[in-house]
Amino acid sequence: MSESYFIFSNGELKRKDNVVRITALDGRFKDIKVEMTRDIYLFGEVSLNTKCLNYLATLKIPVHVFNYYGFYTGTFYPKETNVSGKLFVKQVENYTDNDKRTELAQLIIDAASANILRNLRYYQERGKELEEIIEQIKALRKGIFKTQNVEELMGVEGSIRKVYYDSWNIIVNQEIDFEKRVKRPPDNMINTMISFLNTLVYTACLSEIYVSQLNPTISYLHSVGDRRFSLSLDLAEIFKPLLADRVIFSLLNKKMITEKDFAKDSNYFYMKEKAQKLILKTFNERLETTIKHRDLGRSVSYRHLMRLEAYKLVKHLMEDKKYEGFKIWW
Repeated sequence: MSESYFIFSNGELKRKDNVVRITALDGRFKDIKVEMTRDIYLFGEVSLNTKCLNYLATLKIPVHVFNYYGFYTGTFYPKETNVSGKLFVKQVENYTDNDKRTELAQLIIDAASANILRNLRYYQERGKELEEIIEQIKALRKGIFKTQNVEELMGVEGSIRKVYYDSWNIIVNQEIDFEKRVKRPPDNMINTMISFLNTLVYTACLSEIYVSQLNPTISYLHSVGDRRFSLSLDLAEIFKPLLADRVIFSLLNKKMITEKDFAKDSNYFYMKEKAQKLILKTFNERLETTIKHRDLGRSVSYRHLMRLEAYKLVKHLMEDKKYEGFKIWW
């Protein structure tokens, strides 16, 4: 089973025979078992050359890069070898046709909001006063399939998110003073954690899309634009409540991460390295957690669910089976 490989080091990443070696500034090194590696995450100041990148490309291993503060800066995305011209045409057709695009975007938000509701019910079952918020989101969800275009749908999605974020001060057993979502730059502990973990979900989805024949730049909920793999943003919406949000709630409620794990630089907050490593470890464990899939009749990991989501989208685009976004059922 292949895994993600996380590198926190100031040093050099290079090819050494049939392995990739990370060498720290003090000369210590560690070899990466590339045959067991799905993708690589680089944190810190790591240098690498084209020889290393070419080798990773032949092995079809994407490299996700983060800066000193833990903010995502980009991905080395190897040339796609598993391509389909027919599927690409279908992807474009479903984007340019307003009805088809809106339908897919609605199905994505329907699944994402259902997973948000499951989070709320999970904590309601554990004594949190969330009934009013749950009822508000249930009412808002009724408007999803009444929208006529993606712009209207994004308005509904924004309202659902706002109500959902209002619940975080109730769910989290720390004084977090979380008033609203601020992305660029994140202005407090919660917004920093959300940005970091949402990026991890996004890059994990991107790695799974790479395995499929889908073009990652053609999306439906998010607008197609330059310099981003927007289809990953689409699929990430479904999994953020199950992966990013659950990890945040768990780490904060167990007091494994507190305000002391953050620092402020200029006008934004960033996580210290210790907190980043803990989140990456917890997130990766969550990705590898398995559940019994009720349709497949076997256990699959959350990571594999992302790949299945990409395959379901392929079937929808090729008119084999209508897409239905993943909704947690337990």
